[in-house]
Formats: sequence, C-alpha cells, structure tokens
Amino acid sequence: MNHFKPAAIKPLIALDDLNKIDIRVGTIEKVEDIPKSEKIVKLSVNFGDHIRTILAGIKQERENPKEVVGKQALFIVNLKPKKMMGEISEGMLFDIGYSDKIVPVLTIPERNVPNGTRAE
Repeated sequence: MNHFKPAAIKPLIALDDLNKIDIRVGTIEKVEDIPKSEKIVKLSVNFGDHIRTILAGIKQERENPKEVVGKQALFIVNLKPKKMMGEISEGMLFDIGYSDKIVPVLTIPERNVPNGTRAE
C-alpha cells in the first residue's frame, strides 16, 4: 500500500514566470566521479550544438551512476553557472522525486527527440 502524500501545490505564477525557465533535452554522454564528493557526479551532456558540464547529486541515488550514460533527460540550461567541489556546473538535471524524499528518477522523453529540444 502506498503511503505517499503529495506536497501542497505551490503558489500560482504567471505564464511569463514559467517562460523564463529554459528546459531542454540532452543526452548524457559521460558520467565522471568527483572523488571529493559523496553525492555529486560530473555529467557531460550533449545539447545538439554544444556539450555542457552539469553536476548532479545522483551518486548516492544509484548503485551505478554510469547507468544513465546514453539516456536523454531534461535539464535547466539557463541557470547561472555554479562552482561546486572545484567544478563548474552549467545547468541542472531536472528530476522527479528528490523534493519528496523518494529515490529520484530522470525526466525522460517518451521517445528520442533531437538534443536541444525545448520542453514547454
């Protein structure tokens, strides 16, 4: 039996606020360990016209973080770059479950689409 209780809905926002967030599909091409970190790995993500480094806290969520190599997922690509553990992250993995304290899963398209495709 499932005892999950969904969180309260966040306050309403205007469509213009949502349109400020640039969410794109990218293919994870490489996952590298960051030895100094217990949580973070370094992803190389192909967005079609460029590859970005995105740091993601998936090290403890998966037995083998490299299992995501080759998968498409959604990423927020217009966040200011952030330095963590001596590395620069150029975006954020958009996943499902972390805020609700369940083991997160990737947000993935139902079929492959071109890298760089925007989510709306």
